[in-house]
Amino acid sequence: SNLPWYKGWAVERKEGKADGKTLIDALDAILPPSRPTEKPLRLPLQDVYKIGGIGTVPVGRVETGVIKPGTVVTFAPCNLTTEVKSVEMHHEALEEAVPGDNVGFNVKNVSVKELRRGYVAGDSKNNPPKGAADFFAQVIVLNHPGQI
Repeated sequence: SNLPWYKGWAVERKEGKADGKTLIDALDAILPPSRPTEKPLRLPLQDVYKIGGIGTVPVGRVETGVIKPGTVVTFAPCNLTTEVKSVEMHHEALEEAVPGDNVGFNVKNVSVKELRRGYVAGDSKNNPPKGAADFFAQVIVLNHPGQI
């Protein structure tokens, strides 16, 4: 070895210990993030499209839970309930979408005008989302040109 001083790396976490000598070992030791599929569905809308021949397609990232065709969703804060006809990611139909997936989903009998960016979709039968009068948040400002 041309680095006689380098003894490798080690990390200790609640899942156990890991160690190695190379960058490949370090990358292999990274644990994938947990996907909170067991929590109630929360899917904030990034946009809403009207697609000819298909209909209204809300688009967003699944934060928690699972969405699949046949799911009856409720949108907050407008309290609109409808059924999901299909779910797609990158123009490919999905049987289900899980946290981390950016998806578009076709909804029945809903006009584009009824939904807006920022609304949140949730399963109407499992703790559907609802509006809040107030909430606590932890905010990190990364860069701001003036005074806040």
